[in-house]
Amino acid sequence: MTTTQRLSILLWFRIAKFYHQSNKLSNEHVKAYDLSISQFDLLAQTYANQPISQMDLAEKLLVTKGSITQMLAKLEQRELIKREQQWRVKHISLTEKGKELMEKALPDQSAFQSSLFSSLTTEEQKQLNHLLKKLQKGMTSQSN
Repeated sequence: MTTTQRLSILLWFRIAKFYHQSNKLSNEHVKAYDLSISQFDLLAQTYANQPISQMDLAEKLLVTKGSITQMLAKLEQRELIKREQQWRVKHISLTEKGKELMEKALPDQSAFQSSLFSSLTTEEQKQLNHLLKKLQKGMTSQSN
């Protein structure tokens, strides 16, 4: 194994470890709102893009059609979202209860997420963002 390959594997492990730790901490944080981080993400995307089709929502969340259906059913039972069928398309929007929840949870979770990067300067955060975008573009070209 070359030095470059070892470094690449180390970077992959660090990114994966950060992602998993961040998700774990985020899940603990949004528990105060009786949500999982997946449910929070779904509500946040709906809040920002409503009404949104179920298919577009699944694409934004990078989940399968089956898993989004389950998540939507749970949030619908809690009266946080509503689904409306328009011809062949299901549109998702927040209920009043869902909007109220997001108006509390969204600023709180945003501040929490921001705190995870507080050990970096603003310039370092910009650089990290640039580098991660570059990595994503490289992965996209490999999948084609």
